[in-house]
This record gives sequence, C-alpha cells and structure tokens, in this order.
Amino acid sequence: MAKNIQSLERAAAMLRLLAGGERRLGLSDIASSLGLAKGTAHGILRTLQAEGFVEQDAASRYQLGAELLRLGNSYLDVHELRARALVWTDDLARSSGESVHLGVLHQQGVLIVHHVFRPDDSRQVLEVGAMQPLHSTALGKVLSAYDPVAHSEVLELVREPFTPRTITETAAFETLLDTTRARGWAADVEETWDGVAAVAAPIHDRRRMPVGAVAITGAVERVCDGGELRSELIAAVRDCARAVSRDLGAGRF
Repeated sequence: MAKNIQSLERAAAMLRLLAGGERRLGLSDIASSLGLAKGTAHGILRTLQAEGFVEQDAASRYQLGAELLRLGNSYLDVHELRARALVWTDDLARSSGESVHLGVLHQQGVLIVHHVFRPDDSRQVLEVGAMQPLHSTALGKVLSAYDPVAHSEVLELVREPFTPRTITETAAFETLLDTTRARGWAADVEETWDGVAAVAAPIHDRRRMPVGAVAITGAVERVCDGGELRSELIAAVRDCARAVSRDLGAGRF
C-alpha cells in the first residue's frame, strides 16, 4: 500500500493552521507551530502562494488565498442538498421574516452550507462555512436524533454548557432526542446563545436517510410567544424540510 505524500500532508496542515487563526502568521510562527525547518516551510508556502491558496502581505505575513474561497464556493454550488434547497429556503426566510440556515454533519459538528439573511435592512453576517455544536443547537439536535453517526459522535463529545439552559447530562439529552424524533423537529431556546431561539427539521434523501437539516433562527422575542416556539414557524420549517426532501427523491411523508 502506497504511503501518504509527506509534502502534501505538510501543506494541508499549513492550510488548516492559517484557517484556524484570527490573524496573519509569519514564517517563523508557521514553521514552529508545525515543527518544520524554516526552509521547508518557506518552500511549501511559496508553492501554495503560486497556486493562489496562500497570500503574502507587505509585512511578509501569510494568510489564506482567494483560490481556496473559489474552490469552497464551487463545492457548495455543486452540493446537491444546497442546490435543491435554494428556492425553498428563500421562501422560508421571506414567509417567516427570520434567518434560515441549512446544515450538515461535519467533523463532530454542524457545518452551515447555506444561509439566507433575515429579509430586513439590519446588518447581518454571512455564516456559510461556520460550525455549530451538535448538542445545543436545533440543527445539531435534529441531526443527532436522526443520523446514527451524529448520534454516536454527540455522545462521545464533552457537551459544553453554553448557557444555563444547555442540556449536557446524557440521560436527559437522550430523552430530548426521543422527543425530537417523536415530534419531527428540534428547538434551541437560548441553549447556545443568550437571546437567540431556533427551530429545525430534518431533510431526507431518496433512501429516506437524513442528509441535513433546515432551521429558522432569530431573536427569542420574535421566534417565541410566551416562552414557547411559535407554532406557525414550526409548521413552516417542517414544510420546507419536506419540500427539500421530496426534491431529493424522498417521496411524500
């Protein structure tokens, strides 16, 4: 069996390092973080820079390049789930007046692959590519309830209490997942972020396998009424999830 190519492994580690930082990194920082000689690190960076995967500023610090963004967007554009959900999620945001997120299981979390802004004039930040926790978000709970892989992963994780409302104890969390499966949707009312509530429903493919989830997210005072999620928003999210599932070949259910 062929061995992994060391130079590619080092390049991948370098890209992950640059992706995980909040600032540009110099050659010495990159080399020491990865345990590489400066000459080796510089050679890899020079190659990545030539391909557009890394950029260098005037102070000789490095950051991710535009080519990675292009490749990432290309992946999302061809992602069947996202393509099938575009129209339905736009309609959901327009009818609910709230932000809509489409998420999939990725590396023990929820990767946001599509985000429709709340249809108003407020300043908003695009969250495509962001990761959300499995145990506290509505998207994560839906995936944990319906996807056996997600369920296994969430039980192995240290479930961090983001707010006093976050459910972390295993038995209570399993009961919550049972409830999610029984009613077909999951909620997050200030369990991840104070003042924020969400409701999510699962999306299935032609084999009736869970492939993602869709959620409405907004301020508690808008999404909830008397401390409970508004019933019309729950119905709207479930209708959207069913519509996307039908487009993926799941049939009517």
